[in-house]
Amino acid sequence: MVERDKVGRFISHAVLLIGVLIVAFPVYLTIIATSHTAQDIVQAPMPLLPGGHFWDSIAAAWGGGAQAGSKAPVGRMMFVSLVTALVIAIAKIAISLLSAFAIVYFRFPFRMVFFWAIFVTLMLPVEVRIAPTYKVVSDLGMLNSFAGLTIPLIASATATFLFRQFFLTVPDELVEAARIDGAGPMRFFKDVLVPLSSTSIAALFVIQFIYGWNQYLWPLLVTTDESMYPVVLGIQRMISGGDAQNEWNVIMATALMAMLPPALVVIGMQKWFVKGLVDTEK
Repeated sequence: MVERDKVGRFISHAVLLIGVLIVAFPVYLTIIATSHTAQDIVQAPMPLLPGGHFWDSIAAAWGGGAQAGSKAPVGRMMFVSLVTALVIAIAKIAISLLSAFAIVYFRFPFRMVFFWAIFVTLMLPVEVRIAPTYKVVSDLGMLNSFAGLTIPLIASATATFLFRQFFLTVPDELVEAARIDGAGPMRFFKDVLVPLSSTSIAALFVIQFIYGWNQYLWPLLVTTDESMYPVVLGIQRMISGGDAQNEWNVIMATALMAMLPPALVVIGMQKWFVKGLVDTEK
């Protein structure tokens, strides 16, 4: 039995190690490519050991992008991505909290009809409704703006559903106690429901931040000005042709910098993220 346990642990650790290597190897290649010149990268075989141009590539990317393709500074693109991701994450959570609160704690005609209307939108992803959404954004003059990048993406049926399910588990005694204390609906929402939902809010923030940061298709349609490119779109714009025409060291430096904010958010909020997903006692 002990021998079987040892074999099982060895196999599980080996599988995990192989999985980590598969995931980490592209990141390693990105770091290596950043540390070499563009000429070194296009040689066959590509160097697999670090070079001495890492910070030169980072500085070139941060200041002005690649010479071929997009020339937008990566600093500006990352600022656009950061604003977009924060607005989408915070607005999604705020709207979902309020909509779930209204559906659970208020009695009004067609309450469940409205809930199911929200829930059905799960079957209509952005790609399905992208043409009419673009038409509306264009008619309102929101192209090449933060409003155009964020407003069409801030509603979330998934978050509304999750908060509704959590609010249904809140004991009725809390509601009665709040009424006895003279708390109005918004005070009950602010002082009771929001603190109880903190772990769920943190988990959703991580998910929605990454969702907003990685947006590509929607920014591709609504932005034509390089100053409004998010970093994911900027990386694609930097790739203009064959290997010899692209400054791969600058492109890889941009990709490396684009990985950092989502990674820092996940690492910084890992404890809350895991607790919000798996802890039944919120």
